Amino acid sequence: MPARLLSIPTVAATLDVDRRTVYRFIAAGDLPVVDLRTGPGRSRVRVPAASLDEFISRRAVAMPTARR
Repeated sequence: MPARLLSIPTVAATLDVDRRTVYRFIAAGDLPVVDLRTGPGRSRVRVPAASLDEFISRRAVAMPTARR
């Protein structure tokens, strides 16, 4: 089964962040992408859905229990 690839706007909507934030995650190496070349000097990147799931899991934190 082929990997499902997500566009940058889809990833941004999923994370509820701006597209620029997604590109920062990519530039930092935190979010891997697949580069689909569309011509010389142009690229179109997609994020594998599994990579986004892993990214979210790595950043998940447990909420502290409330004191009574």
